Amino acid sequence: MSDLKTQYRTCNICEAMCGLVITHDEDRVHAIKPNPADPLSRGHICPKAIALQDFRIDPDRVTQPLKKVDGSFVPISWEEAFDFAAERLRAVQDVHGNNGVGVYLGNPNAHKFGNLLNLPGLVKALGTRNRYSSATADQIPHHVASVHMLGHPMLIPVPDLARTDLMLILGGNPVVSNGSMMTAPGFGKRMDEIKARGGRVVVVDPRRTETATRAGEHLFIQPETDAFLLLALIHEVFAQGLADLGALKDITDGLVVLKAAVRPFTADLAAQHTGIAAATIRSLAYDFAKAKSAVCYARMGASTQSFGGLCQWANNVLNIITGNFDRPGGAMFTTPALDYVGMSSRKGQRRKYPEKRSRVSQQPLYNGEFPVSVMAEEMETPGEGQIRALVTVAGNPVLTAPNGPRIDRALAQLDFMVSIDLHINDTTRHADLILPASVALEEDIYDMVFHSFAVHNTAAYAPPIFAPPNGNPQEWEVIARLAARLSGSNRIGPSPTQMLEALLSQGHHPEAASLAALQNAPAGSVDLGPLVPNIAARLETPDGRLALAPQVFLDDLPRLLAFERPVSAEFPLVMIGRRQVRSHNSWTQNSPRLVKGRNRCTLQINPTDAVRLDLVESQEVQIDSATGKACLPIEISEDIAPGVVSIPQGWGQRQGRLNTATQVQTVSINDLTDDSRIDPISGNAAFNGVPVRITPQKPLARAAG
Repeated sequence: MSDLKTQYRTCNICEAMCGLVITHDEDRVHAIKPNPADPLSRGHICPKAIALQDFRIDPDRVTQPLKKVDGSFVPISWEEAFDFAAERLRAVQDVHGNNGVGVYLGNPNAHKFGNLLNLPGLVKALGTRNRYSSATADQIPHHVASVHMLGHPMLIPVPDLARTDLMLILGGNPVVSNGSMMTAPGFGKRMDEIKARGGRVVVVDPRRTETATRAGEHLFIQPETDAFLLLALIHEVFAQGLADLGALKDITDGLVVLKAAVRPFTADLAAQHTGIAAATIRSLAYDFAKAKSAVCYARMGASTQSFGGLCQWANNVLNIITGNFDRPGGAMFTTPALDYVGMSSRKGQRRKYPEKRSRVSQQPLYNGEFPVSVMAEEMETPGEGQIRALVTVAGNPVLTAPNGPRIDRALAQLDFMVSIDLHINDTTRHADLILPASVALEEDIYDMVFHSFAVHNTAAYAPPIFAPPNGNPQEWEVIARLAARLSGSNRIGPSPTQMLEALLSQGHHPEAASLAALQNAPAGSVDLGPLVPNIAARLETPDGRLALAPQVFLDDLPRLLAFERPVSAEFPLVMIGRRQVRSHNSWTQNSPRLVKGRNRCTLQINPTDAVRLDLVESQEVQIDSATGKACLPIEISEDIAPGVVSIPQGWGQRQGRLNTATQVQTVSINDLTDDSRIDPISGNAAFNGVPVRITPQKPLARAAG
């Protein structure tokens, strides 16, 4: 045991960036424990961090380049693999043009700074505009609101949890997620601290989530009606004479236009749509505006719906007009060590938004990517620009994107596909070539994205603990070498760590958070202090002013006023997703420790609906939507609103070890989601509010244990 070593690093599976203490030898991990000295996570950890060791030794893991020959994968050398990929991709582009190749980037890329620094080079080498990612499945409304109001898609406000007196949460479950577009590990404890100092946390959700239960104040709301509530709160702030822009008054435009625009969105109208009493809405608006400090946080349920763009705009507006924007206790902005906004600054530039429209259904492009909801139609529809080949990196859209079966069918018709991935999964099984990826413990770690969304300024870096198997390159190098081969060069640029050192020297804390300082940090992380007001100097709008009422959002208000619930006699219920502690992306289901135990892939339904349909606990049902069907057991719960059902995200893996680990067949919620349901402002997929029906089936055989 004398050869044991200890490393401090952060977990990069989800956004929480929990600090870890990892004990290991040259070959294996001996323990993964929380780091109580980490200034951000403060000793918090979840089961996913413990599973980091599982992904490295996963027997299903791809550990050498695989080429499909006569329908089966066979190992080949790296040189042969790069030559094969470049030759076939260029052959497709010779016939169909540069846009004949598409790129899909999965969620793990956001946590790998080496990938983030090298993926632009790959896209540039391909010369394609057909780029897609998981961002348009869950978060693009945040970026769209920021680009129109503040001038840059990465100027994302986050709640200042340490100083707020009233937190309003719409469609978020941060006790489980530990923050999403709000890096807040140990959120439950932070929420307890708000209440302990006399503050309040109010949760609005169609489901009484773990966050709602712990908060103690919960309001049920009908799916896809969050914008009515937010606009009614804004209306009431004006009606009650409570509007106050505070320090931002002299740099904000559009207050008069905004006041006129929200006039129709009364508390009474919101009550009709949301199911929340008008008196409750008026009282909540008053309390929010009069609180010493307050912050509204609208997340997944508010983003992944038909009005996601309006929701994130209105969320910002409510914080701004009550003086809770860019001030302690409100919605604030980080000053990260690596300034993602600064390194991609748009100051002084006038840009047209959306940047482009998709070829087939004319959906918007933001942040250089089209909505993932249109990827299948772009593969299916003939004509100039049709996708005939695809490059995927750490992505499984067959499970994680809307209408997964349609994507599955479209992938089968491609001329060529190459995937950089850990597994042969429901997406990569279609690939002609799989290039093995590296896992977190085999990579340098600096979370350049989520330090920008953290509720406290910190920075942390750690080198790899282990080398990738078989002498494989790290994932960033696979990307860089493929880009070089496509460009006709055998040279790749500097390593991510070399680039990180240069970028840190240009950030907000060049001395306190230099690479040397991070490498020598006693607890593996550097505390850079609380959030501070800074938006006035960082605005990137062409005129340097905050735009309160951009026309793109005002133009969408008539569509909201015309809203009708999508239920019908054929589909009388609406479906929403839900987050689980031991689940994140589809690939986390390959860890036995995360999937063991009872089957957690269930359909939650209210007792009233269960009685009406003559259902009993654990009974198997068939759930149908306009695009698909699935069978799974039910879980009867008063925590779900009447007329609403819920299926968790991330399940449904049909390749890999999931089914043998649990002995229970699970389903993907995206077999049911409708890719034609989309937020027209941002292009985000509308996962929530999908109309469905339930049909009883035979009782489900349950696994023991």
